[in-house]
Amino acid sequence: MVEGKIKDATKILNLLRSLSDYKPHFEIVGNYRLIDDGIRPEATLMLRANGREMHEAETGAGPVDALAKVLKKSLKSIFPEIDEVKLIDFSSRIFDPGAGTAAGVEVEILFSNGRTPGV
Repeated sequence: MVEGKIKDATKILNLLRSLSDYKPHFEIVGNYRLIDDGIRPEATLMLRANGREMHEAETGAGPVDALAKVLKKSLKSIFPEIDEVKLIDFSSRIFDPGAGTAAGVEVEILFSNGRTPGV
């Protein structure tokens, strides 16, 4: 049941993003960077929200955890409720094994708000 809710939420977000008057709450400036040495992955990103530009870095138990942590760290001052959001699972799927880049990979990340599983 949770998987259906996730797919529905993704569809709704994609629909909202396609509307001409859609204004994102934040935007990633440039590309995020991920350094994964196999021991202590580190993610760095720059984002813009509410007229402010933020540049943060964070480490994690793995690359997805590092990315989730740096995003939360960047947004916490504007959206304090994000502190309740937790990474609970992720999966990845390789579309083009010959590409050798992230362009051929899809990652599905599952978060929880601490009250509703998988939401």
